[in-house]
Amino acid sequence: MAVADPTLDVELELFAGGASGVIGMDEVGRGAIAGPVAVGAAFVAAACGAFPAGLRDSKMLSEKARTAMEPLAKEWVLFSSVGIASAAEVDEHGITACLGMAGRRALLELHELGADVTGAVVLLDGNSDWLSTSLQRPLTITTRVKADRDCASVAAASVIAKVHRDRMMIELHTEQPGYGWLGNKGYGSPAHMDALRELGLTPHHRSSWLPAYA
Repeated sequence: MAVADPTLDVELELFAGGASGVIGMDEVGRGAIAGPVAVGAAFVAAACGAFPAGLRDSKMLSEKARTAMEPLAKEWVLFSSVGIASAAEVDEHGITACLGMAGRRALLELHELGADVTGAVVLLDGNSDWLSTSLQRPLTITTRVKADRDCASVAAASVIAKVHRDRMMIELHTEQPGYGWLGNKGYGSPAHMDALRELGLTPHHRSSWLPAYA
């Protein structure tokens, strides 16, 4: 069954309710065993107009299509950013806390770029607010299941975050080529797990998730 393209229906409702903008946010790398977790943020306003043709949730696009879409998504939104939490931070604080840390870093970058973060509504994919506990001051946050599929701002954030994190993993692959990060991007593919048994952990692995290989 074909999946419908995203829309701006939710964003337009939020604009009508008084929001100066909508910050779509989505995470990438939550389930990886190596590399950071990344949270993308895409700030859109009513003046942004129509989103690029072909914009979809990053998981629904091929690597080639995502890479081609990323600059178009950045051009469409008013501001964009990606916040990162490292593998070491995941080990120390846990993945949920690190989603919040990465999200807060993305919002701080938006603020530094000139975005009206406090006047906007933050739109999170899923049914869990993993962001609020990491913020020093409260923001207006709403959650929506499948927002990455249905809401253009969140779809843009997912593409921007995915391409950013993939580039990081490709760079790390040049330092540690034995784990196949060029292809698996830090996820637990069979080849990656075989390499762990042969080579052991690197500082880029989430060691608390992999005690058998320590």
